[in-house]
Amino acid sequence: MKENFDLILFDLDGTITDSGEGITKSVQYALSKLGIEEPDLENLRKFIGPPLIDSFEKYYGFSREEAVHAREIFNERYQPIGWKENRPYEGIEEVLKALKKEGKMLGIATSKPADTANRVLSHFGLRDYFPVFCAAPLNGIGGEKAGRIQAAIEDAKTLGCEAKNVIMVGDTKFDVLGAKFHGIPCVGVSWGYGTVDEMREAGAAAIAFSMKELSDILHSI
Repeated sequence: MKENFDLILFDLDGTITDSGEGITKSVQYALSKLGIEEPDLENLRKFIGPPLIDSFEKYYGFSREEAVHAREIFNERYQPIGWKENRPYEGIEEVLKALKKEGKMLGIATSKPADTANRVLSHFGLRDYFPVFCAAPLNGIGGEKAGRIQAAIEDAKTLGCEAKNVIMVGDTKFDVLGAKFHGIPCVGVSWGYGTVDEMREAGAAAIAFSMKELSDILHSI
């Protein structure tokens, strides 16, 4: 994997910030309002990462209309409260700062709606590290990872980056598969919401088990 990558894309939830509490509690809230009780938040971790509407359809058999409605209820809790139940992973800013100092162009490619992703990054003082920023549309539809990566690459080109050698950093198989769709490598991180086995099976180029390992991997490419 020895290449001079000119664009490094990062997932947000589970990669840069630990957002699990706010997301799972807000999913729990939405399900409860719809008559479905799920007392164990661990069972709702699978909602972190993929587009919410897709997850409501996949895991609870909702129709598209029902899933859109569930997302609206989710936001009743998430927008005032849940987005703040979140924190950056220790050491991530140091990794970003070092990459920026080296002149690497950094980007966000997330399935999170754009307004919320912007708010989270700005709240924690991390937004300025990412001149490239591609999130899901505000309606939450069309946030598949492959599409976000493609949009990020196109965005980078408008900023003068050739984006000939791109790498993705993420915490789930969805990040790995989205990158694979475009023929680009993905470094998986172990501290998020996917599993190392799933990322390896999906074809992750490497797995970082600590911020130091992530830094070492990204500084060696």
